[in-house]
Amino acid sequence: MAIAAALTGSFMLAEAIGGFLSGSLALLADAGHMLTDFASLSLAWFAFRIARRPADWKRTYGFDRFQVLIAFVNGIALLAICVWIIVEAVRRFNAPVEVMGTPMLVIAVLGLIINIAVFFVLHSSEEQNLNMRGAILHVLGDLLGSVAAIIAALVILTTGWMPIDPILSLLVCLLILRSAWYVTSQSGHILLEGAPAGVDVREIERDLPQSVEGVLNVHHVHAWAISEERPMVTLHARLADGVATDITVRAIKARIAERFDIDHATIEVEGLHCADEAMKRAS
Repeated sequence: MAIAAALTGSFMLAEAIGGFLSGSLALLADAGHMLTDFASLSLAWFAFRIARRPADWKRTYGFDRFQVLIAFVNGIALLAICVWIIVEAVRRFNAPVEVMGTPMLVIAVLGLIINIAVFFVLHSSEEQNLNMRGAILHVLGDLLGSVAAIIAALVILTTGWMPIDPILSLLVCLLILRSAWYVTSQSGHILLEGAPAGVDVREIERDLPQSVEGVLNVHHVHAWAISEERPMVTLHARLADGVATDITVRAIKARIAERFDIDHATIEVEGLHCADEAMKRAS
């Protein structure tokens, strides 16, 4: 992530200057992507570093959620950049701008080389959570932006048709908007304590009484995730009289891990036998 941030930041300034000098919206759009990329990659690197810190008495779940927060910020930033490009493209359709094809082509080719290198650096990482996907998405948007700028420069050099520049900028926006919305919505879902993907609390309520002997019913089920890799669930389980509480609780946790792929479960046991056991321990 640090290597990717350094490569992106080193080329972003050159591409912005080239965009202003050539008058190319495609280059300016790509430079804008690279600016947000540099910020997002730096933040993502910082998030990975922070997430390694152990939990403390103030943050008992640790710092894993910070990566989700950065992914959400990156998604919002990418959506905002797309909106700006769309507005600027519409303006250029109404008031065409002269674009210098040759410098645009040179800078776009160099940008493509940098973006390909950054993409492979990130894609080779073993980390593939929302934070990393958000960073890869930013770089992919830059890569597509460089390709669009190259095509636009070639068309301008061969035909002189200027509208190709804003047209391809719009195309790049449309290609990345869906993925940007996915990262934003998924990270926002986690921040709002939504149920992890593939987990239906209603199914947990139906499954446990059928699968674990001694469980009469399950209620007050809450499922959420600290990060994509750390789903959690809490629930109340009413047990039949006479069943061994400890054994049944272990069975419930094992079933939740096996069926719903959640390793961290907190079980609150209800039942008359629980009161009897508490009285025995007190005596």
